[in-house]
Amino acid sequence: MHEAQPLPAQAQPTQSTSLTARIPGHSVIEELLTAHRSDPPRSALGRFFGARTLGAESAPWYWGALGEREVGTLLAQLGPEWTVLHAVPVGRGSSDIDHVLIGPGGVFTVNTKRHAGQAVWTAKNTLMVAGQRQRHIPNAVYEAKRASKLLSDAVGHPIHVDGVVVVVGAKSLTVREKHPEIAVVTPRELIRSLRGRKQVLTPERVAILSAAAARPATWHKNPQPQSDGRWLESAFYEVSRTVNQARRRRIGWVLALFGTILATFSGVLPSLLSALVR
Repeated sequence: MHEAQPLPAQAQPTQSTSLTARIPGHSVIEELLTAHRSDPPRSALGRFFGARTLGAESAPWYWGALGEREVGTLLAQLGPEWTVLHAVPVGRGSSDIDHVLIGPGGVFTVNTKRHAGQAVWTAKNTLMVAGQRQRHIPNAVYEAKRASKLLSDAVGHPIHVDGVVVVVGAKSLTVREKHPEIAVVTPRELIRSLRGRKQVLTPERVAILSAAAARPATWHKNPQPQSDGRWLESAFYEVSRTVNQARRRRIGWVLALFGTILATFSGVLPSLLSALVR
C-alpha cells in the first residue's frame, strides 16, 4: 500500500449519462493515480528531508493535470451562457479532448500544454518549445476537425469548430505569425478572446449543441462508466498536498544549509582578512 493517503472510500466508477460531471483534468488524474500506486514509498528519512513523492511515470501526469486544472478554473469564469466540458473521451481508445466550449462565440476544442519556465515560439504550423519542434498545432487541427465531424453527425448538420492551444506556465510565448485555423494563447488570453468574440450562436443553438455534446456517445464509440469526479478531486488534493509538503521541506533544508554556510563564513572571513593584511 502506498504511503499516501487517506483517500475517500468510494473509488469505483459511477455510471453517468452526462459529460458535464467530468472535472478539469479528469482523465489525466486517473492516469496519475494509476501511475502513483506504483511509485516506491519514501523512507522515513526521505520524508524528513522532503524526497520527491512522484516517480518518473507519475510526475508528467501530475504536471499535466495542474495545467488542465488551471485552465479549467479560468473557464469557469465564462458564465452560464457558455457550456464547458472537460476531458471529453473521444474515438475508440483512451484519447480525450482537454476542454470543449460551446457558447455565443462558437464551438471550440482547447488543448492545454504545460511548458513551465520554457520559451515558446510559434509561426503558422510550427511551434517550438525551448528550440524543440512540437506537434501541438497539427494535433489541434486534427482534434478540431474530428470534433466538427462528430458534432455535425450528432445534430444532423455542419458544425464549425475552432481549435485552440493554450500554453500554460511558459516563460514567454512569441506568436510570430498566426495559424489560419488554430489560436495559440496563454490562459488569460484565452478568456479575453472568448469574451471578445462576436455572437455566432443564439442561446437556442447553444442549448441544442450543448445537449448533444454532453452525451458520451456523441464522442466515443464505446463509452465507459466514469470515475466519480468528487472522489478524483479528493484524491488529487491528497497527492498535491504531499508534493507541496515535500517541496517546502526541500526548500527549508536548502535555506538552512545556506544560512549555515553564510554564518560560518561571516565568522571566518574577518579572521582571514585580518591575516591577509598583516
